[in-house]
Amino acid sequence: MPTGRVKWYDTEKGFGFLTRDDGGDVFVHKAALPDGVGELKPGQRVDFGIVESRKGNQALAVKLLESPPSVVELRRRPPEELHGLIEDMIKVLEGKVMPDLRRGRFPDRKATKKIAEVVHAVARELET
Repeated sequence: MPTGRVKWYDTEKGFGFLTRDDGGDVFVHKAALPDGVGELKPGQRVDFGIVESRKGNQALAVKLLESPPSVVELRRRPPEELHGLIEDMIKVLEGKVMPDLRRGRFPDRKATKKIAEVVHAVARELET
């Protein structure tokens, strides 16, 4: 059975196209999807059979080889960018938060609110 990736798939219309690993596009209808699968995501790896129809190649018995990437993973920052963000966060913590804590007091609320937002954003990036 040939393998490939999902080129695009329209859930509302119930069809799309796959790109074969050895070249060429193949039409895929929702009827060819496995039970319980209602959509395909672009870039998702699949295994499928092919039948020649009057309109060209059509996929049969599509099998998912990997789960689709989540929206969160697709939007995740690259490691190099996250590294720079963490470096900047550390500098801000060392320059604005640590001196006040060393003196036995909490930093200004207005400044700490902004710093907390940055720390939470970095934590969310690391969590995904």
